[in-house]
Amino acid sequence: MKADRLLSILLLLQTRGRVPAHELADRLEVSVRTIYRDVEALSASGVPVYAERGRHGGIELLAGFRTDVTGLTADESRALFILAAQGAHAALGLDAALGSALRKVMAALPAPYRPAAEVTSRRILVDATRWKGGPQPAVDLDVLQDAVFTDRRLRLRYRHSGAKEPSTYTVDPYGLVSKAGVWYLVADRRARPRLFRADRVHSATLLPDPVQRRPGVELADAWEELRRQVEERPGGLDVTVRVRRSRLDMFLRLNASSLAELPDDEGENEWVTVRLTYGVVREARQLLQFADALEVVSPPEARAEVIAAAASVTELYQRVGEARS
Repeated sequence: MKADRLLSILLLLQTRGRVPAHELADRLEVSVRTIYRDVEALSASGVPVYAERGRHGGIELLAGFRTDVTGLTADESRALFILAAQGAHAALGLDAALGSALRKVMAALPAPYRPAAEVTSRRILVDATRWKGGPQPAVDLDVLQDAVFTDRRLRLRYRHSGAKEPSTYTVDPYGLVSKAGVWYLVADRRARPRLFRADRVHSATLLPDPVQRRPGVELADAWEELRRQVEERPGGLDVTVRVRRSRLDMFLRLNASSLAELPDDEGENEWVTVRLTYGVVREARQLLQFADALEVVSPPEARAEVIAAAASVTELYQRVGEARS
């Protein structure tokens, strides 16, 4: 709708200052000619907006002009109250600020929308943590935040998974990402993107040097590249198992990240075939937790790994039993 587009232009100019016409056109998915017509409409309605053509031109509001109009629709107001996911703001020390901001938004909403927004805050809850994820260690994000917002380099003492001692890195941060309740620092190291779990950072030192990010790369770009590397990493081992139907739901929940595909079985047979993908054969040992409710069908090396794990458990209990007798 044109009214929504005019309000979007007004709010963008109020927030950004001078904005090139082509950038507004791209943001609002219209032509540059339409943007100039919208600017004329705003001017005709009394908004002090003007356009300057040329290489360094753009569209701008008269200095000092501000509007208190929110222009929020009913759906937009509900969306604001849903975005307040628990955990993320607390970790950044912004819980109080978020509560204050939402109260101000509530006061600024058109009266007919306030009840719906209030009901939304009571009826919709976003919990970003996974089931049975275990207690998360406390994470100090203060220094990481300082580096991100002041565009400074960082020296990290960071312990990788499985490593006994931390390593030292000098990195150029792009920003912080909260993924399923876990905070990550996205940064370049030697001009290559790296991902650092915040709860594995032993210490972080803010350096006086400015960041040296790759030209044109933003946080979203670096995160997308790293996310693809993690999620599209080819599996090293395809494993086929048979699971008792009585334990199938639990098995699928606990092994969701390793499923090659959801089992296509709507019958009533006692056993259901499931296909998994593991990075290395040793990961198949975790299947032992389902005991006689699961059978490894293939490949032989995965079957042998589970058998070896079972033999190790049996041997352990035999030794303990003999020692206690």
